[in-house]
Amino acid sequence: MLLSGMVLLQAVADRIVGRYLASLPGTEVIPVAERHSLGGRGVDLVYVVQGEQRSVKVKPDVYFGSDHAKIADRSLSLYREDAGGCALQAVADSPNRDPGWILTSDADEIFYYYLAIAQPEDQVRALLTEPDEILFSQLKVERDDLLVLPMAATRTWFAENAERYPSRPVALGEYSAWYRLVSRAEVESAVRGASDRGPIFGGLVR
Repeated sequence: MLLSGMVLLQAVADRIVGRYLASLPGTEVIPVAERHSLGGRGVDLVYVVQGEQRSVKVKPDVYFGSDHAKIADRSLSLYREDAGGCALQAVADSPNRDPGWILTSDADEIFYYYLAIAQPEDQVRALLTEPDEILFSQLKVERDDLLVLPMAATRTWFAENAERYPSRPVALGEYSAWYRLVSRAEVESAVRGASDRGPIFGGLVR
């Protein structure tokens, strides 16, 4: 099955964030081939820094574009207008009403990664089959920003405040999930330990 939409975006974000973590001094990224056995539920990456193992839920968000012509281009589905928000998954599977990753993930941290990609999905999909050197030199990430949130503090805040925010469905491959849309500024001010790492993609391009 061809990767598309949010599933494709997740694969791209995992590659970028994994490379970013590996570039940090004294940091080792552990492949999570079997996520449920190594990483646990809702874990996309595991890394070790100064002897401490940390697990990460990577949440990509393409609502970060600033070029109005590209925003209007229907072929650029991974380039949407900057919405200034965070989409947090409250329901993972609509028919079964399974709780979303914000409530169930075993990850220590959320790496909320904003990125606007100015390429059609077929080009991005082809680049994902290439080694990092080609992917990072040819992928057109026009804007990006990494917000790191401690999972425990974010979950506690979300559980107490989720009903205040609008909910919307998002297609994830063969099923759909429901997300609560929250102002990014509000998340950053409300969640203790939130950290804006800034753009990370440019530093990976050689």
